[in-house]
Parts: sequence; structure tokens; C-alpha cells
Amino acid sequence: MAIPVVQLGTGNVGVHALRALITNPAFDLKGVWVSSDAKAGKDAAELAGLSDATGVLASTDLDAVLATGPQCAVYNALADNRLPEALEDYRRVLAAGINVVGSGPVFLQYPWQVIPEELIKPIEDAAREGNSSVFVNGIDPGFANDLLPLALAGTCQNIQQIRCMEIVDYATYDSAAVMFDVMGFGKPLDEIPMLLQPGVLSLAWGSVVRQLAAGLGVSLDSVAQEYVRVPAPEDFDIASGHIPKGSAAALRFEVFGMVNGDPVVVLEHVTRLREDLCPDWPQPAQHGGSYRIEITGEPSYAMDVCLSSRKGDHNHAGLVATAMRVVNAIPAVVAAPPGIVTTLDLPLITGKGLYLPG
Repeated sequence: MAIPVVQLGTGNVGVHALRALITNPAFDLKGVWVSSDAKAGKDAAELAGLSDATGVLASTDLDAVLATGPQCAVYNALADNRLPEALEDYRRVLAAGINVVGSGPVFLQYPWQVIPEELIKPIEDAAREGNSSVFVNGIDPGFANDLLPLALAGTCQNIQQIRCMEIVDYATYDSAAVMFDVMGFGKPLDEIPMLLQPGVLSLAWGSVVRQLAAGLGVSLDSVAQEYVRVPAPEDFDIASGHIPKGSAAALRFEVFGMVNGDPVVVLEHVTRLREDLCPDWPQPAQHGGSYRIEITGEPSYAMDVCLSSRKGDHNHAGLVATAMRVVNAIPAVVAAPPGIVTTLDLPLITGKGLYLPG
């Protein structure tokens, strides 16, 4: 029997999730929540770029959408710049007895020792009240730095370090809010954006290093972070807007999980807006970008994951993968015990039912 679902948010990630909920017979779309009046009243198919109408109309009324009787909600609303509101959305959905899979806030991937207990408790209480589960994941944070590295680690005799890297050109990523407001691209170097405020990197990607450590059975002493920004050599434009000369055009950061002074688990991002910037920084395995996992141990590993798509570039492929990581987890999350569940808790999510002939 198809699982009744609702889609919450239809932006860069949500549009791909919505398309899957409409086209995959494993799901029965009941409602769509949007934040824009311009999208309200539109058929879900139109929002997903599909031709056959579904009869499901988007609404800005979250309560009305939740009242349609879903077993699971897919939460892809932008959360990074509205964290209190996003956490309240999750609390409301869970308390209503509806399971949730989502792409953010990213710290919910593994929140323990990452965010204060007073932020975790309302989510856990709501899940108990509603007998519901929540799973937040994607590609990074997500399968590129939890499922894949831990699978490789399971073949090792010993491990000294796991490093997970994203090396990507973000020039085609079309979201001014993320690129300019959150990440600070196109801004003066002395203007510190949200992502680089003290402790925020460790908040956002601390979930990655904490979960990897938990998977290794290691207790971290601390989580540290560092970053460097590089200015644009000249004016140029990206999908999200204009990058003035001298403003931030490249960013490299690391989040370290420390044990006895050693970085045992490391999350690193190398983000450029042009491929010719910072040639001395790590380079991707393919044009545009890739994800890299490096394990130092016995044996050691270096694995590059290269995404592509017949419908767009590497950034498009990453958005699809982010959406499908959580959509394909819906049956497992619905079956999971109540609470916050992680990759460490769920069974292996495979491509069951996704084969599409030539």
C-alpha cells in the first residue's frame, strides 16, 4: 500500500523530492506546503515541472496540509537562516503523529553534543507524544560523510583518521540566500557571514564528526574549526548574482573531531566560484566537483564520488541526491521507533523499486 505523504517546501531540493513523491507509486501525495503566495493554489505537478495534474494544490497553511492524513512529511524548507522556525515546524509535525524526513537543519543529522539539550528535548518530546520519527540527511551533511565512510571503515583492521571532503564549484548553485547571506560570497572579507560566525561551522558540521566518531566507538575530547576566504581577482557573475572584485570568491574550512590532540575525524569543504581560483587547494576528481573520502589506517582508502546528471550539472545532481536520500528513506523511517533516528539506526536504504528501463 502506498504511504500517504506531504511535501513541505518546494525550493532547490524540495522540487526534486516532490517530483519523486508524485511519480513513485510507493507514495500517495496528500498535500504540499509552500511559503510563497505566488505558489499557493498551484497544482503539485506544476511546481514539480510535470505535465499531468495531480489535483493536489499547494497551500501556505501548514495545519491544513498536516490535516490531510499523511504518515510522513518531507521537510525541504530552507532552514539555515530560520532555525527557530524550522525547529518549531518539526515539533508541530511530529506532535501531530506524522513522521518526518528532511534535508535540514543539518545538525539534526546527529544533534547530541552538537546543539544544546534544550533544543533537542522539544523534538524528542514531540516524537514521543506523536509516536513519530524524524530523520535528517542528504549528501553533505549526509551519505557522503556518514554512510560511505563508515562502510569503508567496516573493512579496516585499524583506523587513525577519517577525512570527508566536498570539493565543488558553486558558481551554478542558484540560491542568493545560501550563497550570499549564509556563506558570505560576494561580501567584503571583513564582513563575517552567518556560516563563519564563531562556533557555527562546528554547529552545522559537528553532527558529521560526532556521528562518525559514534560509528567508530570513539569519544571526542572536543570539536574545532578553521577557515580561510580568498577574494575575487576581478568582477564576475554567478547564477545567484554578482561577485565584485575583492569580495569573497573562495572558501575552505575544516571541522575537526579531536582525541588526545589528534584530529581523528575531519570534515573539509573546498568551495570555489571559479575553477581557476586557489589552484594550490585540493582539486576535484571531475570538472565541477566531487566528494572525497580519505581513511588513514590499515588498509588506507581514498575514494572520489563524482555526481553527474543528464538533466543538469554537478550541482543539479547534488540537489537530486540530497532529496532522494531522504525520500527513499521514508519506509524505513515510518517503521522506526519514535525519536530522532540517524544513519546508525536505520537499515541500508537501497534502490528497491527504482529501476527504470532504458
